[in-house]
Formats: sequence, structure tokens, C-alpha cells
Amino acid sequence: MRIIAGKYRGRVLAQFRGKEIRPTSDRVKESLFQILSARLAGARVLDLFCGSGALGIEALSRGAKYAVFNDLSAESLALCKKNLAAVGEQGELHCLDYKSCLKTVSGKFDLIFSDPPYLSDFTEEILRLVAERELMRENGLVICESEREEAAPSGWDLYDFRSYGRTKIAMFQRSFS
Repeated sequence: MRIIAGKYRGRVLAQFRGKEIRPTSDRVKESLFQILSARLAGARVLDLFCGSGALGIEALSRGAKYAVFNDLSAESLALCKKNLAAVGEQGELHCLDYKSCLKTVSGKFDLIFSDPPYLSDFTEEILRLVAERELMRENGLVICESEREEAAPSGWDLYDFRSYGRTKIAMFQRSFS
């Protein structure tokens, strides 16, 4: 797993071993960040299920100003912290379940990455909490990675949807109509 572009381009990140771990592939990450490229300069991002921190670090590499990393696993946060140190970045780290993180994190975000375990079904609850707490800046996106197509719940629009074989990426934006 490597950083695709930006100031840390080509840097290899430490990663987990094992079949139950599913990092976002370089192909998917490259396509996703091409879509997001105009939104990254100065952005504030939340990597909600950060694992190794690859998505948040990619955003920082491409010009995001600030990143919050969250994972329920202390082992994941240790790896994320190691990867941040390897590229000379800092971030705000939380070891919380996604609900607690969304209920306690402060400020508004331009991008929220949600890449939970594939068999989970957290998208609707995540979007509800983000809207309830008003965590998105105007035109901000919640980017959800899963194995299935996600429909936009009430109060949200499906901004973009991409399918990369087994991996599906749905991008949601608050609807203000």
C-alpha cells in the first residue's frame, strides 16, 4: 500500500496482514482521489474507520489541511500513528466506535471517509449522526465504501457512485432543497 500522489507520492505505508483486513486498493484510491482532487486543498477530513490511516494520509498528501483519524482498534491507531510519523504528519486520533466518534468530534468537515468492515450496515446511521450534529461544511461529502450499492436516505443526495468489482463507493452530500 502506497501513497498515490501529492507531496508524499510513492511512500509505502505499513499495513496489516491477514485475510480479514481489507485496505482500499491503490486502483480504487487513485480513482477516488481524482474525483475529489478539487476538494482537497485546505480540506478538513475525518477518516472514521481509519485502519492504517491510508485515506486520511492520502488526503493530507494532496493538500488537506487537517485530518482526524478514528478506529475502535488500538492496534489500528498504533499503525496509523506510525504511518503519520513516517510521512512527518500529525493528526487528531480517537479510539472510539463510530457512533461515539461522531457524537464527540468537534468542528465541520469537508470530507468524511467511511470504510467500515464490509459486512456492516452503518451508512444510514452515520449519515443521520453527521446531519444531526451538523458535521459537514456546505458541499461536503461523506464517502462510503462497501460491497453493496447504497441509497441516499432522506436529507441526503447521492453525489456520485462508482463500482470497482466487489468495491462500491457512494458519495453523499446534504440536500438542502
